[in-house]
Formats: sequence, C-alpha cells, structure tokens
Amino acid sequence: MLESIGYETTGLSSGDAVLAAAARERPAAILLDVRLPGLNGYEVCRELRNRYGSSVAIVFLSGERTEAFDRAAGLLIGADDYLAKPVDPGELIARITRLVARPRSNGEGPSSNGKLEMLTRRETEVLDLLAEGLRQDEIADRLVISPKTVATHIQRILGKLEVRSRAQAVSLALRDERDVSAHGAEQPFGLLVS
Repeated sequence: MLESIGYETTGLSSGDAVLAAAARERPAAILLDVRLPGLNGYEVCRELRNRYGSSVAIVFLSGERTEAFDRAAGLLIGADDYLAKPVDPGELIARITRLVARPRSNGEGPSSNGKLEMLTRRETEVLDLLAEGLRQDEIADRLVISPKTVATHIQRILGKLEVRSRAQAVSLALRDERDVSAHGAEQPFGLLVS
C-alpha cells in the first residue's frame, strides 16, 4: 500500500533488525508493532528517539495492544501516532504522509529548520531577499514597505535565528535550502515492521 504512493518499504521481524536497518539508512517513517521478538516496540521506539531525535516519524500499529494505556504509553515514550488494527488504508496513508511531510530536527541538536520555522511569512520574504543580495532599500521597494520596517524585520530575524549579523542569517538560510534540496530529491524511505 505504501509502495503504491512512492515509498520504498522494508519488512523486518525483530526490534534489533529495526535498529540495525535504521543505522544503515535513516528512514523517513517506521511502522512499529509493540510485540516484537527480542526488543519490544516500546524499547525500539525509545532507542530510536535517543539516536535520531524527531528526525524519524514513528507510528505504532498494533492489533493486540490497543487499550488506552497501551496507546498512552506509546505516545509518552515518543511515538508520533498509535493506530489500532484493523486500520483503514486511506487513514494510514494520510497519517504517514502527514508525518513524513512535517519538518523535523535531524537528531543532532537544534536545527536551522526549527529556527527558520519561527519566522513569519514576511520575515522569511525579507531573509530570502537578503540571501539574493538585495540591500535594505531594495527589499523595501520589492515588498512595498518602508526601509525602517525592513530594518525592524531584520532585527527580529537576527533575534529569532540567534545570530549577530545579516551574513550569519543568510548563511543559515542558504545552508537550510541546500539541505532541503539535497534531501528533497530523495525518494521517501519507509520502514515497515510486522
């Protein structure tokens, strides 16, 4: 089902196999059963969160552990979602697609994505124009606002991005754009565990 919408999937049968596969190639999403040979799903989820932060979407899918306390435990350990079998195929696809499309940290501490997401739409426009090399007055003309308003936006951008100069802000924006380009061209990779 997931392959029909463009995901590459791999079926694995143990918690240890999931961790090994994720170490070889970090997946975009993991469908995880609670009952697995060796490490159970909860232990695998905790280890994945320790290793990769929120860079991997984790969804529990269980036909046996479906009580409210099971779902709560999965979510508290770090799962993004917890579905009880049988699950509607359309709902599963919608949930996985939404989770994979959500911006995530790379698991290596604070990311530029997190900081850039804090910018308003107008601040993002100002930063993009700075990255194009435009001066403050040129940005004001392009956006049909005053140069003083542009200056205010720039100060807010510097504060939100926790940088001291326009050059650092532009560098952060360009690095993020490069990361998105490098990762955006890849086919999403899903890891299916049963």
